[in-house]
Amino acid sequence: MSQLSRSDVANLARLARIDMTDAELDHLATEMDVILAAVARVQEVATPEIAPTSHPIPIHNVTRPDVVSASLTPEAALSGAPAQEDNRFRVPQILGEEA
Repeated sequence: MSQLSRSDVANLARLARIDMTDAELDHLATEMDVILAAVARVQEVATPEIAPTSHPIPIHNVTRPDVVSASLTPEAALSGAPAQEDNRFRVPQILGEEA
């Protein structure tokens, strides 16, 4: 039994502003039914005793404390630049926009 009708898929495509042919709508309705069935099977297995996970092995982010240290001055950072303007790197225009 189909959970999503062709008109449901057409409405989703319209909301997402995606133009789809009739064949694409029919195909996607079938594909989405398979996806929804797979999600339903996972929900059947989920129990309160099993904690949700994003990874099968616990992962701990290794961080270090932020320490303020000496940094480059604008003059030092721009010392090797081929062109600079107002303490910034000057790069060639590439998009044809007015400067």
